[in-house]
Amino acid sequence: MAAQAHCAMTNSLPDEDLMLQVREGVGEMLAVLFERYQTPLFNFYSRLTGDRTASEDLVQDVFFRILKYRHSYRPGTPFRAWMYQIARNARQDYARKHPSAVEFIPEMSPAVLSIDAADAGQQAALLHRALLMLPEDKREVLLLSRFQELKYEEIARLLDCEVGTVKVRIHRALRELRVIFEKISAGKLHPPAGADGEKGTVS
Repeated sequence: MAAQAHCAMTNSLPDEDLMLQVREGVGEMLAVLFERYQTPLFNFYSRLTGDRTASEDLVQDVFFRILKYRHSYRPGTPFRAWMYQIARNARQDYARKHPSAVEFIPEMSPAVLSIDAADAGQQAALLHRALLMLPEDKREVLLLSRFQELKYEEIARLLDCEVGTVKVRIHRALRELRVIFEKISAGKLHPPAGADGEKGTVS
């Protein structure tokens, strides 16, 4: 019973408190953070790259880096924003080491656009395909705001820009995503085989 109570108490702690314990050397607290964030991180990477294997590797790398750089975490810093900064750095390092294009793997994505329930599966796959055809900088800002639900202020710190700039980038990315999505749905835009984020051809 005592062990269960301790586990329940640990699972209810804020991310920042857990990270402070990791910072002080309590390694098992990292496992709690891993349980909370392995799926959101995997989804972030999967939608960013379209590569499941790379996404799994990157998630592992993020938590390795969290442990390695734990002493750089400052009390009072929002953990999610700090973690996603590490995640962005890990992605950039991976891209430099693996410059070849990644294979597109269709996945179900949360709806950014209005989707009819009857067509949800097909539309979600088209949406994900459209998302991968956006330039990576636009894709990333959409993922951070709409999928990972980071606040504008947190994204601004990550991207080292003003909050107003973040809002403009998100608006432009959504507008471009809608155009691509509508063209794919109408059969006017054909993603290349194994779409990897590059533009397709227009009919």
